[in-house]
Amino acid sequence: MNNLLGYKCSICGQEYGLNEVEYVCPKHGDEGVLDAVYELKAIKQLLDPIKLANQQTSSALNLFRYRPLLPVDSSVPDLPLHVGWTPLYRAPRLEKMLGIREIWIKDDGRNPTASYKDRASSITVMKALELRRDLITTASSGNAGAALAGMAASIKLPAVIFVPQTAPQAKVAQLLIYGSHVFLVKGNYDMAFDLCLQASKEFGWYCRNTAYNPITVEGKKTASLEICEQLTWAKGGFTKQWLTPDRIFVSIGDGNIISGLHKGLADLAALDWIDPEGMPKLMGIQAEGSAAVYNAWAAGKMDITPVAGKTIADSINVDLPRDGRRAVRSIRATKGEALTVTDDEILDAMRLLAREAAVFAEPAASTAMAGLLKAAKAGRVGQDESVVVVITGNGLKDVNSAIKAAGQPHIIEPDLKAVKAALEPIGLL
Repeated sequence: MNNLLGYKCSICGQEYGLNEVEYVCPKHGDEGVLDAVYELKAIKQLLDPIKLANQQTSSALNLFRYRPLLPVDSSVPDLPLHVGWTPLYRAPRLEKMLGIREIWIKDDGRNPTASYKDRASSITVMKALELRRDLITTASSGNAGAALAGMAASIKLPAVIFVPQTAPQAKVAQLLIYGSHVFLVKGNYDMAFDLCLQASKEFGWYCRNTAYNPITVEGKKTASLEICEQLTWAKGGFTKQWLTPDRIFVSIGDGNIISGLHKGLADLAALDWIDPEGMPKLMGIQAEGSAAVYNAWAAGKMDITPVAGKTIADSINVDLPRDGRRAVRSIRATKGEALTVTDDEILDAMRLLAREAAVFAEPAASTAMAGLLKAAKAGRVGQDESVVVVITGNGLKDVNSAIKAAGQPHIIEPDLKAVKAALEPIGLL
């Protein structure tokens, strides 16, 4: 059983049945990203917020608790890994520092391969099982590939991953340790993306590529479902509708994550699980050196003009965001904003987040926190607002950047006198 009815082109609105199209709108080629369309009446009969509130056992606390809202047939088993239901932490010291009533940190670095991308990869791997495909592939700057490698390894599905040669070693190590076949491409992410598409078409592989396969955004939408449900749990009450924050801050690379957050919120509103009038404002944050989505939003346009991306935040260093149009649409539809931050602001946010909320984020993830800091300083966030910052990847993904942010350790002789000498300048003695 599947509540997925078909797909709708995000550009022209043309609708397609499940057997008519697999990846993108035939009329618009690779730019014609598809939105999944569901049978909402059937979903309402299967699930509601009260039923979910009663499913609080550890085995039910993962993204698979939302199966009726996911595009995979019920005959396909859940993956064995625990994906989703990542912590939503309250950050009181940051609240006091920024003068904001509520700040919550959604730490998706706690997923099995330490990034948000596990959400998309888990559902895409399950879809590959449903379609009886014997190999899956993707292009990645690191995290999406690691996520796919891990999810595929959990069910012994062969995977081929195309990654730019400049990807951090920690991310390449993840790909290899899970047993995927890894190709380091002598070029940037966009070149790896295009090569992956060519190979998947040539060899008939199932392609997970972001903003090409419409299933990815369906996995990524689960974070917004969790945010609303977890926020309601934290407030201590359950009714037929969940609570929502006023704003959600998230970094943007390809644009697929913010599109997913919007898709999840839109689905919840259509089901009347949240108040449609209380839709959170989506705040999309980009690195100043890779800001194609911001440029389109700021210019009041939908078309995305490529840039020559250059930023320390490798996971969002994208010349041509493949889901850029939907990202801009998501920001505008929720009356949110796009902002840019510098690499120095990203590193500052990385350090602040770890020291004031004890969450270790990689640069691409701390970009969202840098956006909140910048927005708060500019008075763009009200003092009585509730804000969620989505952390998309763990800091261990990029240790070199962490050291840049944190500074070097003290090197001393092995005696107490040296310890005392080191303590005095830092005020600990």
